[in-house]
Amino acid sequence: MTASRLLIDIDNLAVEIQSMPALRGFTMHVPEGKMVSLVGRNGAGKTTLMRAIMGHLAPQRGTIQFDGADLTALPRHARAPLGIGYMPEDRGLVPQLTVEENILLPLWVSKTIHRTQRLDLVYEVIGELAEMRGRKALLLSGGQQKLVALGRALGIGTRCLLLDEPFEGIAPALSERISEVLAALKAKGLTVLMSQSDLNHSRTLFDVEFVIERGANLAA
Repeated sequence: MTASRLLIDIDNLAVEIQSMPALRGFTMHVPEGKMVSLVGRNGAGKTTLMRAIMGHLAPQRGTIQFDGADLTALPRHARAPLGIGYMPEDRGLVPQLTVEENILLPLWVSKTIHRTQRLDLVYEVIGELAEMRGRKALLLSGGQQKLVALGRALGIGTRCLLLDEPFEGIAPALSERISEVLAALKAKGLTVLMSQSDLNHSRTLFDVEFVIERGANLAA
């Protein structure tokens, strides 16, 4: 049985925030087409890692490769067109835009992605979003906004999704719904890297698990 090729390859990554170490030589290998869980307590460095992948934070040392390309050599706006969808923990929606406009935002930076096809996929996987496509984001509940942020990531994420704490602060019913969406994405063979603070959510869905502690890999 052949091993999966690596889609995201992070080696010895160090990142500082306001001169304080946030990542201390973290290493992670994400196989293509797999669901990967990044587990760590609040403040362990999970969000810092995702923001570094997306170009919001510059590493002091180490490498981030995506399908063999050096991400650190690319400007921040060049990440999404590679097919990387990002769902930040704080959702990051534009309140005055509609649900559909928020989903389309990252698609507008790509000249190759067919917007209608991607919207159809989002509405197929997360049917609730189709019903509220014309509503402004500011009128949605926190849980509904989580679904919109997930749909936006899926819209642009043709190859990979980075989901930062999608289960954080939501009701059990929505937690179960997000687990269903993740199962649907797994069936489609999409690469997913998801951070979480504990191991209780959808553990059976994940193929690989990494544990981060104080910005470094947890020692075995």
